[in-house]
Amino acid sequence: METTRTLGRTGIEVSPLGFGCWAIGGEWQDVGGQPLGWGKVDDDESVRAVHRALDLGVTFFDTADVYGTGHSERVLGRALGKRRDDVVVATKWGNLFDERTRVLNGQDASVEHLREALTASLTRLGTDYVDLYQFHLSDAHPEHGARLRDACEELVREGLVRAYAWSTDDPARAAVFAEGEHCAAVQHALNVMQDAPEMLALCEELGLASINRSPLAMGLLAGKRQGPKDAGDIRSKPPAWLPGFGDGSGADPEWLSRIDAVNAILTSNGRTLAQGALAWIWARSPRTIPIPGFRSVAQAEQNAGAIEKGPLTAEQLTEINAILER
Repeated sequence: METTRTLGRTGIEVSPLGFGCWAIGGEWQDVGGQPLGWGKVDDDESVRAVHRALDLGVTFFDTADVYGTGHSERVLGRALGKRRDDVVVATKWGNLFDERTRVLNGQDASVEHLREALTASLTRLGTDYVDLYQFHLSDAHPEHGARLRDACEELVREGLVRAYAWSTDDPARAAVFAEGEHCAAVQHALNVMQDAPEMLALCEELGLASINRSPLAMGLLAGKRQGPKDAGDIRSKPPAWLPGFGDGSGADPEWLSRIDAVNAILTSNGRTLAQGALAWIWARSPRTIPIPGFRSVAQAEQNAGAIEKGPLTAEQLTEINAILER
């Protein structure tokens, strides 16, 4: 498998696998008490996991200002330290939060907030630039998107941002950002259970990178079948937008049966289920860059181990489509 993939039209090279830093933000919630993190974390273990990822060739790390209400950015900045310039850092803006109480308390799609949020993220990350700055409000009005796209171009001119993207599952919104010269990507959901053919077609047409959140279906494609016991884990009380986890008591039986149906293909050639899920994404398009989450050195090692095994074959993709009837 190739050792790097290109971040869209920018020429920025990244490892074919990125690491998603939502989980290392720890516990946080919305104003109604809905958990939005992945439970308790050990910051020292998170730092060790980032270091292990670096040693294994991972050069792309994706976070957001709101993950852990700032904590994820702080931990990532601490972990990268003097190796900051060796990696590509992506973060996001658009949400409002209280870092002291760890509560998400609003949204702001204004141009004014864009600059304020970037300044705060740079401080938490301990850096003077962001490689990829992503708009986090997936359903914001396209007119807002157009204004923010133009503002991002100004940030590129100032050297504060190298490239930008919209985190959205809507190809039409992604296309609005793509009109900007330095738009490099779109971040969207993609996994064996949730294909996104229209978005992948758009990325191919417009030369964008496809950054894939939920590549392991929030753990279901890593073999997680029971509901989490930690009350601070979003999967213990899944919101409507989180598929596959039913009422939080365990995984959706229909999802599990579909995963079981393709398990043998995904675990071929000595792959773990998680490695097979990542291999499916790489085979789906040469523009894909999956960003599985992690909280431990062991998870970092398993995810990074997928790179050596490479993508599934075209025949295996076809076989999976036939089994899943799509």
